[in-house]
Amino acid sequence: MKSTKVIYWITTGIICLFSLGALQMNSKMAIDGAHHLQIPRYLAIETSIGQLIGLVLLIVPAVPQRLKEWAYVGFGIMYLTALNAHTAVGDAFVPYGMMAVVFFALLTCSYVCYHRLQSEKK
Repeated sequence: MKSTKVIYWITTGIICLFSLGALQMNSKMAIDGAHHLQIPRYLAIETSIGQLIGLVLLIVPAVPQRLKEWAYVGFGIMYLTALNAHTAVGDAFVPYGMMAVVFFALLTCSYVCYHRLQSEKK
């Protein structure tokens, strides 16, 4: 159980630290990145706000299980969509697509560990 808890907090922490970048949703780099991926500005802002909400839902232990599940779903959709968007505009798989795949793998690991910890509580 201890190793599962350590793996859960490391993977969840990495995902949440990466999601803190959403705080810079109005920076020049974020605007240029959304333009490069041909994403409308409003959708980029919505995605950033969703990341910040998901960050809170994943990191706070007192959040109900159903809300955590939806946060995992949201992050999963976001990473798979990022992979699709970078592929669609012709970006190289390494580093852009690979980054989405790595974060999706971290998310999956966090999800599996979360459910193991929940089943051990019962």
